[in-house]
Amino acid sequence: MSLDRAPDAHPITSVEELTSYFRAAEKPPSEHQIGLEHEKLLFPVGSAAPVPYEGEAGIEALLKRLEPNGYKAFREAPDQPIIALTRGTSTISLEPGGQLELSGTPARTAREVHGENLRHISEVKQACAALGLRAVALGYRPFGSVAQMPWMPKTRYQVMRETLSKRGRLALDMMLMTATGQVSLDWSNEADCIRKMIAVARLTPVMVALFANSPLVNGEPTGLLSYRSRVWTEVDPARCGFLPSFFDGSFSYRAYVDWALNAPLLFLRRNGSYLHPRLTFGQLLQQGFGGRPAVLSDWVDHLSTLFPEVRIKKVLEVRGADCNGAAITGALAALWRGILYDALALDEAEQLLPKLTYAQHLELHAAAREKGLRARHGAKRLSELATELVAIARRGLQRVDPEDAPLLEPLALVAASGQTPAEAVLREWESSRDPVKLLQRFEL
Repeated sequence: MSLDRAPDAHPITSVEELTSYFRAAEKPPSEHQIGLEHEKLLFPVGSAAPVPYEGEAGIEALLKRLEPNGYKAFREAPDQPIIALTRGTSTISLEPGGQLELSGTPARTAREVHGENLRHISEVKQACAALGLRAVALGYRPFGSVAQMPWMPKTRYQVMRETLSKRGRLALDMMLMTATGQVSLDWSNEADCIRKMIAVARLTPVMVALFANSPLVNGEPTGLLSYRSRVWTEVDPARCGFLPSFFDGSFSYRAYVDWALNAPLLFLRRNGSYLHPRLTFGQLLQQGFGGRPAVLSDWVDHLSTLFPEVRIKKVLEVRGADCNGAAITGALAALWRGILYDALALDEAEQLLPKLTYAQHLELHAAAREKGLRARHGAKRLSELATELVAIARRGLQRVDPEDAPLLEPLALVAASGQTPAEAVLREWESSRDPVKLLQRFEL
């Protein structure tokens, strides 16, 4: 979650300045790091109800319980409620429906970011226990509806509630009901960024299958193993999914900028207020707004409201995984470090799937969210491709940093079993039909 700090008022007058934003993020390989974000769903112990922000056992109380662990409270203004905690370069923030997210400190190794996440989960569990709450690792809230969810007191979310809900039928589901694990990585130059972005995009169906963990909606199986992935198909076609340029050989910094220019603004910050002019970013760049040109923070804000399956800001973000437990989330970090930070592993990963057209890729992505590792691409099940992908990552880590390789073991077991995490959720639900037991089973 962006903390929406003070705007940068540097005017932007050309498209070249937008591509320069990505060039300024380039780093030599010796400085490449990995970042990990982990969201989790919160419930009262003994209930499947959502947790409100206010109250003695609300989310505000949870943040205040966590604050003494060396955190500093973040508010939009001095008289506003706490919406995040910061400690060094790590942040605990809130998604719109109260999902608690750790945006960890970037580090050189997957085991470092995994270790930080484990410490964070320990702190959260201790704070939750004092308040009668539990944190649960699932990709979509399995009980209740959008209408029953509280909204967190962040101005950005109030504006997006109005603007994004007009763009797609399931936009509010995305904001209120979903949880994910994400990895961020670096690139050295435009060619490196292009190659990594395309590789992640093409491999995303395999990742969706490996991490699928959201089969229930309001207590009923959906027929999909990753309903969270399905939600993203009806959020906003102008800012979600995959760029066609990932698959036709035309992707570049400029291609991403051109795609972003055509996406409508969800909000525009001016003089401490959130406005929602009916403009694309391209129109804002051409004509300005209210007599003022576009500024750098407008571009930063806009990039944070674009949600493709893999996106670039100052880092490359891999976004296709459902929320899972700590071990599999640590494996997510190790997987992409092993693939994207070793040249031979990236070569091998690029050969794992034949080059598909945009339409063929969307078909495979849909099959992955429905059937998980049982889905097929040609003669192979995705479980076979997932097993190969994990093995490629392991070989990459053995060359780059062997101490990270053991983190892949939980993911290797998932791939070898041929069953996604979501299938364990369905088995638990079928055996008990008890919401509280299911949430207890998947508590962090």
